[in-house]
Amino acid sequence: MLDKQNKIIISIVGIIVIAVVIFAIVKSAGGLNIRPIDGKTNFFEGRMTLAELSQISSCPLISENASDKDIFAKCLTEKGFVMYGAEWCENCKIQEETFGESFKYIKYVECPKNTKLCLDVGIQGYPTWIREIATSSSSTLPVE
Repeated sequence: MLDKQNKIIISIVGIIVIAVVIFAIVKSAGGLNIRPIDGKTNFFEGRMTLAELSQISSCPLISENASDKDIFAKCLTEKGFVMYGAEWCENCKIQEETFGESFKYIKYVECPKNTKLCLDVGIQGYPTWIREIATSSSSTLPVE
């Protein structure tokens, strides 16, 4: 009888673990993106295409050649868009690769190195894009 109860408990725990793992995989793959989050119109979670970023930012994306990507990335930064991420995050790496060399113009915050900042602004997943409203505090963000 005890063996049957242990098997049931182990099965239930196994199912819960599998469900959590599946949720984490889907979440990290950008499959559960919520745009915008909690009604915050300047807060976008999940990997974004250049076209999606163009749409939410009103920055023109003429083509995906290097010079146009430079102009696009500079426009995002000028309009206050910041990408929050982590170096180990696959979706962040893909997002960076989407910009190629133009990523150097993106304002980027490495959350593991800026934990308090990321927690303060409500980062829950990577990458997250936030369009910052100009305030005296946003001009002093520590970014990498």
